[in-house]
Amino acid sequence: MGFFIQDAVAQTETAGQPGGWFQFVLLGGLFLFMYFVIIRPQRKRQKEHQELTSGLSKGDEVVTTSGMLGKIVEVDDNYITLEVSDNVKLKFQKLAVHAVLPKGTIKSI
Repeated sequence: MGFFIQDAVAQTETAGQPGGWFQFVLLGGLFLFMYFVIIRPQRKRQKEHQELTSGLSKGDEVVTTSGMLGKIVEVDDNYITLEVSDNVKLKFQKLAVHAVLPKGTIKSI
């Protein structure tokens, strides 16, 4: 057992091995890579979706995340009411809206 401990203590940094500063630079580069590849695009999508949901108005035709097509008949702070068929109205959270469709799309389907 003492043989292994002595070998571990005897190891020192040689001139050929990179120093501690190189590890910090590598870690910083990894963080920047993760920021530009993962974090920044996700924030951009969140901002676009928030703008989409805040701009909803009565009469817009939308698709929800579940695939439901409907026309907005009522808009609250957090909820919208969709008319999906004659005399069929469903209430959804604004966050459930996936996309706003061009006018007349539902009739053409």
